[in-house]
Amino acid sequence: MIYITGDCHGNFERFNTSIFPEQKEMTKDDYVIICGDFGAVWNKDCESNTETMILDWLDCRPFTALFIDGNHENFDRLYSYPVENWNGGKIHRIRPSVIHLMRGQVFELSGKKIFTFGGASSHDIDGGILEPDDPDFEKKKRILDKGWKPYRINHLSWWKEELLSEKEMDEGRRNLAKYGNEVDFIVTHCCSSSTVALISHGMYKPDLLTAYLEEIRQTVKYKKWFFGHYHDNRNVNAEEILLWEQIIRIS
Repeated sequence: MIYITGDCHGNFERFNTSIFPEQKEMTKDDYVIICGDFGAVWNKDCESNTETMILDWLDCRPFTALFIDGNHENFDRLYSYPVENWNGGKIHRIRPSVIHLMRGQVFELSGKKIFTFGGASSHDIDGGILEPDDPDFEKKKRILDKGWKPYRINHLSWWKEELLSEKEMDEGRRNLAKYGNEVDFIVTHCCSSSTVALISHGMYKPDLLTAYLEEIRQTVKYKKWFFGHYHDNRNVNAEEILLWEQIIRIS
């Protein structure tokens, strides 16, 4: 079985048995995929006690938890895990059954081909990105706090790796080409430029990542495309599904 859900931001209450009773019939050969903003690899330098407790609890679920990265991740730590090959694609193994699916990969799970690509632009940074070593850091922070303007701090609450690299784009193209540009499912955190225009009515602007996903949308054959990031549960059209708290079975 494969289930899929949206952003968690470090809160995995939805995986309690009372909320997700379907797991009683699952094993470690069954999967739940999280569409980004996993949020449990977040503490600055190493696992906090809370993170350890959460990750161990998630690892003890009867299923295997898979996630792509969103924009709210600590990429310094996430990318420090060794890269492994698993079911056709590259991963970071956080726990034996808690696995980060890297960008631009095609995984073969339960007889399905799944293309993954994490990342997104942060929308809550009207106040900009502060540098911790800036001599005026405290002054700028006080002004932003007083004005209630949202901001992020580089390497503490924001990382440039939230957006893709040329290497990741090329790897995605190569891996898709190996399958004749045809997969069963696409799993991303944000979505293509045309889709984001549709769901946000122009509120969110296109960027390098949405443009890349637009290329994928127009050149790859797929059955369903699942994404998170926009904190809603919605069937955008017959092929594209936006997820947040909802958990749905896809295989």
